[in-house]
Amino acid sequence: MSTIQIHIVEKCKKNDRQAQMQLYNQYCDGMLIVALRFVKDTMEAEDIVQEAFIKAFSKLDQYRAEVTFGAWLKRIVINRCIDVLKSKRQRLIELEEHHLNVVDDYYESEWLVDDSVTIDEVKAAIEQLPEKYRYVVMLYLVEGYDHQEISEILNITEVASRTQLSRGKQKLQIALKTEKNGTRS
Repeated sequence: MSTIQIHIVEKCKKNDRQAQMQLYNQYCDGMLIVALRFVKDTMEAEDIVQEAFIKAFSKLDQYRAEVTFGAWLKRIVINRCIDVLKSKRQRLIELEEHHLNVVDDYYESEWLVDDSVTIDEVKAAIEQLPEKYRYVVMLYLVEGYDHQEISEILNITEVASRTQLSRGKQKLQIALKTEKNGTRS
């Protein structure tokens, strides 16, 4: 993290409103995009971002600069999104541990999609996944979190994260296969 950013965060810790506004302006749009990946309503996403900033500014004493401020804030935004979804009874479906199979790491690295598939098609296919797979796929493929982080965010085990990612990828591959002669190949 740059010394300028550290200086701004330190000013924010002292309730400097201009510094807070500077951080807000720097990260607001990016955090809104993150929130919109989870909740599809713009007003709700804006509320989530506002609440995340309020929480971040009130908890700045807990920020240790081990990661960038943006990464720390993004985690707050994602956690808030998940809390909102849970409160709306769009609960994540948890799988029983004994129903899970450990995912083969080799399979995970062999995941390919046809070159003709567009980003918009991938996004649309992710949106169609069942919730239990959609969140893990989004956190892993889109947000770049690892299984340990996903397990903490979603309150599931790492095994469940790996399994749900594997199954989600399988469903994505099926959904993204190009149509040939009116049927999926």
